[in-house]
Amino acid sequence: MRGTAGERGGLDEQAVLVVAGLADLAVGLVGSAVGTMRGLLRRADAADLAAEAQDDLMSRGRLVLDRYAAAPPAHLELLARQVLTRRAADDV
Repeated sequence: MRGTAGERGGLDEQAVLVVAGLADLAVGLVGSAVGTMRGLLRRADAADLAAEAQDDLMSRGRLVLDRYAAAPPAHLELLARQVLTRRAADDV
């Protein structure tokens, strides 16, 4: 039953129902995740699967570090290159 926005009891009831629904959803998701983990742990190749996952994570980590670790060229260096390019174009 849905109460109107002006009814105090209706809003309280809606809030309780929403919270209860969210709690049920969270419990369902956690239960599903636990079931999936149990299934993975029962596999005979769990050690190989874990090693592959670790290799994948390390590769992703290397890519991220390579992407952000390279320092951009210095600002003055870029300006100097632009000046040299313009001077070369003026000389032609």
